[in-house]
Amino acid sequence: MDSSHVVCTEGFISIDCGLPGKTSYVEDTTKLPYTPDAGFTDTGTNHNISAEYLTPSTGRSWHNLRSFATGPRNCYTLLSLMSGLKYLVRAKFMYGNYDGLDRPPVFDLYVGVNLWTTVNITGPEGMVSTEVIIVVPDDFLHVCLVNTGAGTPFISSLELRLLHRTLYPQATTTQGLVLSSRLNFGPTSENNVIRKDNMGPSGQLGNLDRDNNDEHGATRRRRLIRSADYGDANGNHAAAERDPVAQSSDPSPGYIAIMHFSELQLLSSNCMREFFVSIIGEPWHPNGFTPKYLYGSATYNSLPSRKSEYVSIIAAPNSTLPPVINALEVFSVIPTTIIGTDSRDGMCILYRHV
Repeated sequence: MDSSHVVCTEGFISIDCGLPGKTSYVEDTTKLPYTPDAGFTDTGTNHNISAEYLTPSTGRSWHNLRSFATGPRNCYTLLSLMSGLKYLVRAKFMYGNYDGLDRPPVFDLYVGVNLWTTVNITGPEGMVSTEVIIVVPDDFLHVCLVNTGAGTPFISSLELRLLHRTLYPQATTTQGLVLSSRLNFGPTSENNVIRKDNMGPSGQLGNLDRDNNDEHGATRRRRLIRSADYGDANGNHAAAERDPVAQSSDPSPGYIAIMHFSELQLLSSNCMREFFVSIIGEPWHPNGFTPKYLYGSATYNSLPSRKSEYVSIIAAPNSTLPPVINALEVFSVIPTTIIGTDSRDGMCILYRHV
């Protein structure tokens, strides 16, 4: 692996997998800088997706990919990280019938030696994105694609973002968080839509792709939650319903839910918004919740839940206004205990484990 042109700016990496050459570029749609992947992996071959799946709205990073037809496990190595800090890793996949076989594959994706997720490509035009939040034990991280006998693994892009220390306390040295869903409620216009990959400190929505080098989050704290969904006339609002989805490595995965609230209206003295959050009728917190004006707050379960959940928001008896919710994130939990071993042992396990 030629590391002479590896780009890593304080935990901010965007890799266009399968991009030939050594020249970086700025993506038109996201304004993010992308670098070729030759400095991050030694294996695989570059391909372009079929022209019929290219549209004016298809970002440049989706145009090509790297596939791995040989070997059971092929890895990317992300360098110059900070041991003990929290990172978000995002991988994206678009098959685009690049090989002319019209056979979308299924394969496993690992973070280090721990299973991240199974990537199931269902069609040539579909864009698949998956995220994991982990605490990195070393100054490097491996992201590996594993052939499970159901087609050739490939990847379109790989991104890494350093997160604020206070974000996602459920992500620890022993467990990581895999994004299941992230919803922005109630956007009213194109300008008010908050990208679903945006999350800032203290429960506020910010942009993980820009200004993330401010570890203390001063820039992101100025980004306010700009949209909301309000309850009905009876003061009730059902927020989410989820049944645990069995995984190959965990038949009953645990889930973490994070709900984000902010008051977007400047209320008069005779108005009050207070509500209760409950799961299957059980109070999430004993006291009512009153969101602050133009400041984000979050409530979440600290321990993973392994049962079917119905999350609801109910107005308090003395509330004059219906409840409000701005955003919801749901994560499944994966163990990262092997990642916590000595870095030299981890390297040995990495290349022996399939």
